[in-house]
Amino acid sequence: MSTAVNSLAPEASEPRIAVVTGASAGIGRAIAEALGALGWTVGLGARRVAQLDETAKVVVEVGGSALVHPLDVTDTASIDAFCAYIRSHAGTIEVLVNNAGTALPGAIHEMSDEDHRRIVETNLLGPMLLTRRVVAQLRDEGMRGDVVFISSDATVQKRPHLATYLSTKAGIEAFAQTLALESEGVGVRSSVVRVGPTLTGFADEWDLGVFDELMPRWQRFGIQRHFHTMQPEDVARAVVTVVTAPEHMWVPIVEVQPNPPLDT
Repeated sequence: MSTAVNSLAPEASEPRIAVVTGASAGIGRAIAEALGALGWTVGLGARRVAQLDETAKVVVEVGGSALVHPLDVTDTASIDAFCAYIRSHAGTIEVLVNNAGTALPGAIHEMSDEDHRRIVETNLLGPMLLTRRVVAQLRDEGMRGDVVFISSDATVQKRPHLATYLSTKAGIEAFAQTLALESEGVGVRSSVVRVGPTLTGFADEWDLGVFDELMPRWQRFGIQRHFHTMQPEDVARAVVTVVTAPEHMWVPIVEVQPNPPLDT
């Protein structure tokens, strides 16, 4: 077990059944590993099943149990099949981490309708539909649970050429806050983990030349003050803190940011 994962685990934690979407790599994989290190059963969902198998190995290596099933959060049939698989093989989902997301850079007027639709369905509608199913089951069974939404500091630091992405993240934060209001007194906690610059493969499909244009513009607006980044494990640490808080506590939102470089 890695030192990083060891440091994430609280001293004691009751085993729970968790689900992480977008668990094939990056932040999703790190979150799955951290939950596995608690000894939990972790359902892994994403479109890239081969990479999910790699995540499953990591979860098992750190002491958890892993369940792998394909999941496309833009497809309701896929969401239903995924939930049914987890329930039949493990039980009721007690912890849901809505991590799956996508972004495409571009000016609002230059992006295609399909680009806008893909971002909205992946980042906003998909988590809404999956959350509806998980929360309904928890409430039907009178069980406690945690729903975590991975958001972005782009909700408060607007970035040109990412309008649709940041709009979906602002929307999911509003959804999370409203879910929290609706869940008062029923034992379901709704939380947001708002993430700053993190080193992942999230932008692998972007044309790297776009950064030559975007970085100077973002700095002009005071958005990108330095170029230090976090690791996915740093985000996982925040998620673990949220979902292992004692029952009398609720963490509505956590924002994690990289420290700037030291002055020399």
